[in-house]
Amino acid sequence: MRIMAFDYGTKRIGVAVTDPLQIIATALTTIHPKDVIEYLKKYVSQEQVESFVVGMPKQLDGSDSQSAVHVKGFINLLKKSFPQMPIVTMDERFTSKMASASIAQSGLRRSKRQEKGLVDAVSAVIILQDYLKTIQS
Repeated sequence: MRIMAFDYGTKRIGVAVTDPLQIIATALTTIHPKDVIEYLKKYVSQEQVESFVVGMPKQLDGSDSQSAVHVKGFINLLKKSFPQMPIVTMDERFTSKMASASIAQSGLRRSKRQEKGLVDAVSAVIILQDYLKTIQS
């Protein structure tokens, strides 16, 4: 079964997913928050998903950042829409910077590297990879 991860933003949500063996995390899409539940219902009806992982924005001291309130609202929406699905949060500090650095090193054309949705999708992959490390150790 797959695990899905989300990098929530008020304009875009980056979505990543594992392979069925939960070894590799891959960027799936970037989607507008108003379309995410419909998209997930369709995806979950076609693929077996074991759990959701949501990146939780934190301050350097570990406390919730200002945008955490939006992420908590998203988590509540997920719980309401998928009541049986386990939802785990992961600290997402620095994932956007790591995603930007990874994209910059990838050799993509400059115009492609500047797509904001790409950063969100790669951030979701990093969140999912971090989660996989915690369950595999």
